[in-house]
Amino acid sequence: MGSSQAVTDKTFETEVLNSGKPVLVDFWAEWCGPCRALGPKLEEIATEMGEKLQVVKINVDENHATPQKYGIRGIPAMILFKGGQEVGQLVGNHPKDTIVDFLNKHIG
Repeated sequence: MGSSQAVTDKTFETEVLNSGKPVLVDFWAEWCGPCRALGPKLEEIATEMGEKLQVVKINVDENHATPQKYGIRGIPAMILFKGGQEVGQLVGNHPKDTIVDFLNKHIG
């Protein structure tokens, strides 16, 4: 396991809301520089925390319903889901340590 996978509006419920473990969703787009800068950090986190967390990405240009449903106005944005519920949100390209602290606070 370890690397992040792509989800779509169609697979979001199955892959994220019905997941057996917490899921960090990265809302991103191809043209977004900060999103591309964030990508490698999330890949590392997916590898390091793969036992207790899943990391997925959703392209906001190709999938409109999910970002709209969760009020995504700016990207990159990350939402952590646990048991199908949104438990936290981080907007912007943060240092890896900040993201890990955010995750540990919610999933321990």
